[in-house]
Amino acid sequence: MDLNVTYLTLGGHVEVHKYRYLYFIIVLTAYIFIICSNCTIVYIIWFHQNLHEPMYVFIAALLINSVLFSTVIYPKLLIDFLSEKQIISYSACLLQYFMFYSFGTSEFLLLLGMAYDRYVSICKPLQYPTIMKKTTVCIFLAVAWLLPAAEMVGSVIMSLNRKLCNFTLKGIFCNNLIYKLHCVPSRTISIYGVFILISVSLLPLLFILFTYAKIFTVTYRSSREVRKKAAETCLPHLLVLINLYLLGMYDLIIARLESNIPRVAHFLLTLQVILYHPLFNPIIYGLKMKEIHKHLKRLSMIKCTRYH
Repeated sequence: MDLNVTYLTLGGHVEVHKYRYLYFIIVLTAYIFIICSNCTIVYIIWFHQNLHEPMYVFIAALLINSVLFSTVIYPKLLIDFLSEKQIISYSACLLQYFMFYSFGTSEFLLLLGMAYDRYVSICKPLQYPTIMKKTTVCIFLAVAWLLPAAEMVGSVIMSLNRKLCNFTLKGIFCNNLIYKLHCVPSRTISIYGVFILISVSLLPLLFILFTYAKIFTVTYRSSREVRKKAAETCLPHLLVLINLYLLGMYDLIIARLESNIPRVAHFLLTLQVILYHPLFNPIIYGLKMKEIHKHLKRLSMIKCTRYH
C-alpha cells in the first residue's frame, strides 16, 4: 500500500463477511437489470424513426444518465463485497463523490428540459417546431450534463486539501458524508453546497412546477382528448420527478442523521437511494409511455417467436 496515499475505510457495510455472496448476487442482479432495461428503451428510441422527437431524446438521455449514475457506484460496491477490507483512497472517494452528484443532479435538469418540451408542445403547439429545434435540444442536454459537473468541480477542489481527522466513512460509497471526515467544518463549503442545491435542484423544481401548472390550466379548458394526451405524456415525467426529489431528500437526511440511526437501518436506507431510482425510470417509461410500450411489446413478441 502506498504510504503517500490517504485511504478511507467504508464503515457502512453490515456483516459483509457473513453475507458477502448474498449482497454480491442481489447487487449484481440489480446492476444487470438496470443496464439491460435502460439500454433496451434507449435502443428502441434510437432505432425507431417515429421516436426521434425531443421528448423521447430527453427520455433516452435520462436513461443513459441512470446507467452512468449506477456505474459510478455498483462496480466498486461489488468489489467491496468480495474484498477482505472495504477501503478507498481519498482521491478516488472525491472522484466518486463528484460523479455521483454530477449525474444525480443532471437528472433534475433533464427533467426540466422534458417539462419545457411538454409546455411548448401543449401550450404553444404552433410555435413548437421553431422553438424545439435540434439546436435547442442539444443546448438543454449540454447544460444538463456540464453545469452540474462544473459546479461539483468547485466543491471537490475545496475538499481536496482539507485536513482529515477521521478516516472511517460511515457509508458504503462516497457522498456528503465525506464532510464529516474534515477536522474543521468549512462554512465556505456549506454555503457553496446550498448554492448548488438551489441552482440545480430547487430552481429547476420551481420551473417544472410552473410549466406543469400552465399545462394543467390549458388542458383543463380543452377537450377530453387533449387532457388524455397531456396526461399520457406528463404523468410519467411527474412520477419520475417526485421519485427523484424524494430520494434526493432521502440522501440529505441520511447524511444529516447518520450518527442517530442504527447501522443496519443506515445500510438499508443507503441501498434504497442507489437501487430504487435507476430501476424505477425504465419501468415507468416502458409501461406509461404509449409509443415506447408498443415497441417493447413488439420486441418481446419477436424474441418469443424466435425461441419457439
